[in-house]
Amino acid sequence: MNVKKKEHEPLFSAKNLKLLKDPLSINNPITVQVLGICSALAVTAKLKPAIVMSISVMVVLAASNVVISLLRNGIPPRIRIIVQLVVIATMVILVDQVLKAFVYDISKQLSVFVGLIITNCIIMGRLEAFAMGNKPWPAFLDGIGNSLGYGIILIIVAFFRELFGSGTILGLQIVPKGFYDFGYENNGLMILPPMALITVGVIIWVQRNRNKELIEER
Repeated sequence: MNVKKKEHEPLFSAKNLKLLKDPLSINNPITVQVLGICSALAVTAKLKPAIVMSISVMVVLAASNVVISLLRNGIPPRIRIIVQLVVIATMVILVDQVLKAFVYDISKQLSVFVGLIITNCIIMGRLEAFAMGNKPWPAFLDGIGNSLGYGIILIIVAFFRELFGSGTILGLQIVPKGFYDFGYENNGLMILPPMALITVGVIIWVQRNRNKELIEER
């Protein structure tokens, strides 16, 4: 009796790589799905908090996706949202404690926004839409891909807001002192939340102008 061996899909097959690449452009969670906008407005006045926030979301989303994927067949449908919230909350608490232990100053800057990762619709959306129906490895890649897509937008917005709003990047003075001597002034509007929304809007416009399929789909 011949028994066919089940072929295992390569870890980085085209299908799996798509989970990493799509959220970076044509399926970006912020610019295409319009999710996670609140943190894009709140933590992007400076580049360093934006980077830390991006890494925090990546850890929480990737770990939560894997845990939910492992538990998916044993979670009763009626309490699946509660289970997802418990998993996310546990990961957020762990991340928050690590930040307080190793980067306390940035943890203070992020304030309550780390805790609000629990309510980040990107994380809840990926757990519900993907992790609940897929194996751990694809779920992990999906978490990494979506958090990278989210983080890239945060970092781009924070880069321009800090540069034009404070004249610095990562706290280092970029605009030469001579510019100020000639009358240059930092744009105070850039460090206000409305400018973050405008910057995100410009990124959305540029992306959709370069990717015509995004316009056609809508």
